[in-house]
Amino acid sequence: MRLSSVMKLTAVLACAGLILAACATSTPSTSKIPTGGTKVTGGVATFAEPPSATPNYIFPFETAQYDTVNNVSQFQYLLYRPLYMFGAPSSTSPTLNESLSLASLPAYSNNNTTAAVTMKNYVWSNGEAVNATDVLFFMNMLHAETANWYSYVPGLFPDNVSNVTVNSSADQVTFTLKSSYNPTWFTDNELSQITPFPISWDETTLNAAPGSGKCSSGAYGAASTDTACTAVYNFLTAQAQASPSSLPSSSIWSVVDGPWKLSAFDSSGDVTMVPNTSYSGQKPTISEFQELPFTTDSAEFDALVDGKIDVGYLPIQDVTSSTSNATVAGANNPRMSTLGYYLTPWVLFGYNYAVLKLTSIGDNGAAGKIFSQLYFRQALQRLVDQPLYISKIAKGYAVPTYGPVPVLPANPYADTFEESNPLPYSVSAAETLLKDHGWKVVPNGTDTCTNAGSGTNQCGAGIPAGTPLSFTMPFSTGATLLDDTIAAEDSSWKSAGINISIEGQTFDTVVGNYAPPCTSSAPCTEELGWWGGGWEYSPDYEPTGELLFATNAANNSSNWSDPMTDSLIAQTTTASTTNLDNYENYIATELPGVIWQPNFDYSLVEVKGNMRGVAPLSSLSTLFPEYWYFTS
Repeated sequence: MRLSSVMKLTAVLACAGLILAACATSTPSTSKIPTGGTKVTGGVATFAEPPSATPNYIFPFETAQYDTVNNVSQFQYLLYRPLYMFGAPSSTSPTLNESLSLASLPAYSNNNTTAAVTMKNYVWSNGEAVNATDVLFFMNMLHAETANWYSYVPGLFPDNVSNVTVNSSADQVTFTLKSSYNPTWFTDNELSQITPFPISWDETTLNAAPGSGKCSSGAYGAASTDTACTAVYNFLTAQAQASPSSLPSSSIWSVVDGPWKLSAFDSSGDVTMVPNTSYSGQKPTISEFQELPFTTDSAEFDALVDGKIDVGYLPIQDVTSSTSNATVAGANNPRMSTLGYYLTPWVLFGYNYAVLKLTSIGDNGAAGKIFSQLYFRQALQRLVDQPLYISKIAKGYAVPTYGPVPVLPANPYADTFEESNPLPYSVSAAETLLKDHGWKVVPNGTDTCTNAGSGTNQCGAGIPAGTPLSFTMPFSTGATLLDDTIAAEDSSWKSAGINISIEGQTFDTVVGNYAPPCTSSAPCTEELGWWGGGWEYSPDYEPTGELLFATNAANNSSNWSDPMTDSLIAQTTTASTTNLDNYENYIATELPGVIWQPNFDYSLVEVKGNMRGVAPLSSLSTLFPEYWYFTS
């Protein structure tokens, strides 16, 4: 679901067998990616979408509800390129890729308070140049519609930009900043959010003159520009919510600058794309790219076995060989090997977590008050046995999450404290935390508060005597791995008297209800939930946390607000060099409205042996099918 960025939100693709079942083991062997063969021009390549997780929003300006891998890096990015592209085809590196970006690297000056961005020679499919005015169009809309931008953090982008100007030739756009920022951070986490918009989108009625909406031409920050951009935003949002089958022929969404154009789309998430012949970069070799939806992993596996999928995923229950390294494949399922597929793990640059709604009025008004207690969050965390789940359920294809910075893929940000599991599994430690804070612990029953109040050894402010530890937790269904993991956690929580009723829902439903922060305008009745895949870091690629844990951030799903967190995050954005140790170590044990979960491999990818250019896959979840091709 990018922290990452995201940061996008992700859905689990793999699944697992019974937690108590013994796993078959073998020494992992390096994933052998085929090479050679004669390139074949043309052909239809098919890609399996995650179970019950499909693209459902096309406009590349979305709220947290639609900020998913399925919508952004595996759908929108193929059609509409971001200003700066991160990751690369056949690479796990999560770094900026200048060669695939629409602009050259920004030039910083004036003590890092000015950033000049020079555009390259890309064009839109309608013949328009992808230029600096398109960047201003996005920035003007962002200034007007921060409330509807999933990556908004008050005080940061675009609040920290005082002006955006376009030079006379429209090949360079200059950002004037209100303070001095770390240039790497500002590029990787702020400018990275920009997707240039074509001037043909600047309208408020269909078939109006390009630019007639006056959003792309207005002065940055002016009230009149904001008014114009709000009208354009409302128009484009309405167009994005039209029937999916109408989107390929839309005069709006058919204007693209990416390598692909939408050919067919339906409400089930079935997507077909064809090459954009006007694309300025690597043009596709295959003639068609299809993304296929599945409600369950078993249905996908049946299609895989039938040879209907070129790039799919192997459910964990069908894995016949475990691994000791989440990034290295063990021996493939013999059935898939016989069919000519090879196996390669897909590990994302992110982490996994369940959300606790800190302002919830569930549990008779006490849920949010309970979740706000650090001792309770730590008790919940102590009952999540990540090493066991990784070994027995995920068969080694997962990385533990002990804090907000990924351990894998390898990166310069993770430190040894976060890698050491500061809150290891212990039922007795969890029970002690609860007893020491005024709870009567009833193993396999329901704990109740017996010592109300906010003092020492009391339950906490706003938690009346007799309050039960009884909650409802929706989770994303469709993947056996997640089903088995949540069942194991539920059993563990109940062993300490924390009574949680788990409810399976679709990925889109859980994300829609639990990803957006609660607002003051309506009571928040949701308690805790888990969409399964956590966060993948994009478009904020440096894992500094402002998008997730800063006060009032758009992706701060739990409504966490803490001066220490805000201060530590601010230190990471303004320092001349990046060091995340203080921030990540504090967040690791503070559990800011989250419970760390195993970060399962996004997918155990099965690729047909005659296909090239697929693996290794981007750790930022981006698809690059323009580099895929078949061989004879």
